[in-house]
Amino acid sequence: MKYLLSLLSFVFIISCATPNSSKYSKIQYQAGACFGFCPIFKLTINPDRTAVIEAERFTFTEGRTKDDFSGQKEGTFKATIKQADYNTLVAKLDSLNLKSLKDYYGNKNVTDLPTSYLKITFADGTEKNIQDYGKHGTEKLGELYAFIEGLRKSQTWTKVK
Repeated sequence: MKYLLSLLSFVFIISCATPNSSKYSKIQYQAGACFGFCPIFKLTINPDRTAVIEAERFTFTEGRTKDDFSGQKEGTFKATIKQADYNTLVAKLDSLNLKSLKDYYGNKNVTDLPTSYLKITFADGTEKNIQDYGKHGTEKLGELYAFIEGLRKSQTWTKVK
């Protein structure tokens, strides 16, 4: 009986010490258009690392001519983000102190720049939305955008429609 009680206590302590929820309940990133061949897509990442990318243009393909704009959208793809990449993403988000960032960055007097939209839904239900015209709001935001945009090339995406 003494051993059984010890075993149950150990299991209880381990289960309480293991985090079972993420600080972020949803990470959404949208890359907007420019007057050139900028990737245009919307990426949603869940805390279980499942991800969906709605690829419009130049997400997985490279644009070369004006005719590339008239083709069909690339489609919707799913993937499970690699654990190491997800950990890096969360670390980058943690380092931003998101709630203290502005909601808008950019200079509207400049044309032809792509806009990024970052929407973070926290585990407590609150949200942070950042619109960044030119994708240079802060140095760390620029690094985050580059990392997120790199996920479209570094993960194994499966087309679902």
